[in-house]
Amino acid sequence: MPRKVSYGLDYDDDAYDYEDYDYDYDEQETYEAAQTKQQPLKKVGVWQCPICTYDNEDDTSACDICGVLRSPLVKACSNGSSDTAPFKFDVPSPDELVSKGLLKSFKMPSTVKVNRSSSDVPSKLKQEKSTVLPSQSASKVYVSSEEDAVSSKDGGQPQSLTSNLNSMNLNAKAGSSKNARTRGAASQAKYKPEKWMLPDQAEDGLAQLNLAIVGHVDSGKSTLSGRLLHLLGQITHKEMHKYEKEAKSMGKGSFAYAWALDESAEERERGITMTVAVAYFDTNKYHVVVLDSPGHRDFVPNMITGATQADAAILVIDASVGAFEAGIDSFGGQTKEHAHLIRSFGVDQIIVAINKMDVVHYSRDRFDAIKQQVTMFLRSCGFKDSFMTWVPLSAMENQNLIAPPNDPQLLSWYKGPYLLEAIDSLQPPTRDYSKPVLMPICDVVRLQSAGQVSACGKLETGGLRSGSKVLVLPSGDIGTVRSLERNSQSCSVARAGDNVSISLQGFDVNQVMAGGVLCHPDFPVAVSNNLELKILVLDIATPILVGSQLEFHIHHVKEAARVSKISSLLDPKTGNVKKVMPRCLTAKQSAIIEVVLEESVCVEEFSKCKALGRAFLRSMGRTIAVGIVTKILDQPE
Repeated sequence: MPRKVSYGLDYDDDAYDYEDYDYDYDEQETYEAAQTKQQPLKKVGVWQCPICTYDNEDDTSACDICGVLRSPLVKACSNGSSDTAPFKFDVPSPDELVSKGLLKSFKMPSTVKVNRSSSDVPSKLKQEKSTVLPSQSASKVYVSSEEDAVSSKDGGQPQSLTSNLNSMNLNAKAGSSKNARTRGAASQAKYKPEKWMLPDQAEDGLAQLNLAIVGHVDSGKSTLSGRLLHLLGQITHKEMHKYEKEAKSMGKGSFAYAWALDESAEERERGITMTVAVAYFDTNKYHVVVLDSPGHRDFVPNMITGATQADAAILVIDASVGAFEAGIDSFGGQTKEHAHLIRSFGVDQIIVAINKMDVVHYSRDRFDAIKQQVTMFLRSCGFKDSFMTWVPLSAMENQNLIAPPNDPQLLSWYKGPYLLEAIDSLQPPTRDYSKPVLMPICDVVRLQSAGQVSACGKLETGGLRSGSKVLVLPSGDIGTVRSLERNSQSCSVARAGDNVSISLQGFDVNQVMAGGVLCHPDFPVAVSNNLELKILVLDIATPILVGSQLEFHIHHVKEAARVSKISSLLDPKTGNVKKVMPRCLTAKQSAIIEVVLEESVCVEEFSKCKALGRAFLRSMGRTIAVGIVTKILDQPE
């Protein structure tokens, strides 16, 4: 084992050898103080930057080299003297506050103490009212003086620089859901519409009515729409002759009128409507925008996308034996599903057009039996009898469409209005011109070569004209309206209720997409993926459980969703809470649930904006629940 040896000097023995050495600490401190107090020679008419020591002109307020501000108290404290106040290194510069993120922890002192003699300045010198501090943003930030720093709201406590900056919402991202909800709610009451947005300035005397044509597949919706357009002169005889010739060549002569709206090759080959077709005609009272919706169950999402713009609806029912029963079937037909969806869109006026009455020889008994059964169902959906109009007709035979019927069998028992007269009897829809502009984007047309993009949809609130600034969410880009088209015609002004195509400039063509929302830059809508819904469960075979994967539909957006919580079960008559935290939801039940979406969507609470607050849940190709957004929750972690 190695021995412990001593190498060199033993420091423990000599630890106290220097105790008797007399080291003069006072002389050392005096020497250092003298070195510190040595000041460079002062030059007349210039001031030296305390950071880079550059000599600047006396009339400048910031260093020409490094940009550091000259002390704001120099001129106030000099009073004709050349003595300058020393730079305070204990306070960070304004540039450091913004660039280094010190705003959260730094608080600007309400008073600044400067050593001065009583002969230089008065004993009570008021500071400047405000001092402008530069920041990386273009905004001006004002730091209040000692007198202005006391706020009555805070009980006399001094305001910090952080609170002043936060009140200005610096660098606030337009697409943030929290900022959108805060700024939109705070400034909603301050919005004032301009005079040109008001309806009394409208150029057209006819009110616009968006009319959705819905019903079960093969009930004759497209044929009815095409026949109306032809009779009212929107389709010329030459065009109609062309459609008839093409339809007969394909062995589908009865589809000639439908081809006026079903223009794609796939729609004509299959004989069904796949997308919402838009057409226009005028009545004595309205400028009608026809929204011909698909009836096949595979294209109900397309029907939801288009029919959300409807103000009223025509529910087309096939009167032939067997066809009506197939359409009204709960699990195979779309008559009930379309009626539920239309009512959930906010439509309360409906015209029930019982088509193909010629097949049943205009039988009154058949009409009464269909009316009795459908009336009970529509009442359960929430429609009132006073807002229901029943019209028997035949689109192919041109009976009871734009004129009273001339068939003696129908005239023998029907004395009601014809279809065009029933449309004019609808109450005009209410429009909200007093709120900021809001338009869910239904479709987008991109011109990659020219770098232009056009957004199509229905203006829900407010108004637009060429040159207006708009914000597109969820991308958060701000641009300008280049031109407007209303109902396929160029216009200078568009107002709430109009179906418009807006040509935009200043946007990336890939940032504007269907399902987004075009709104006022100062009044953005919320963007979130965690929502609380109040729903009504329809006829379903499989109960809704926590964790169920569903399709979430809202305005023109479809997103994958998951039920994260079933909060409560409601009494369908009173709306009161019947049971808390139920295990599942079955048919005909009303409940409060929470859903988490795969991607964030533009949404608002139903109480604030009905157009962005209606939601639909679908699964396995069927609509299983309809409801409204009651609360926008925080983003899930």
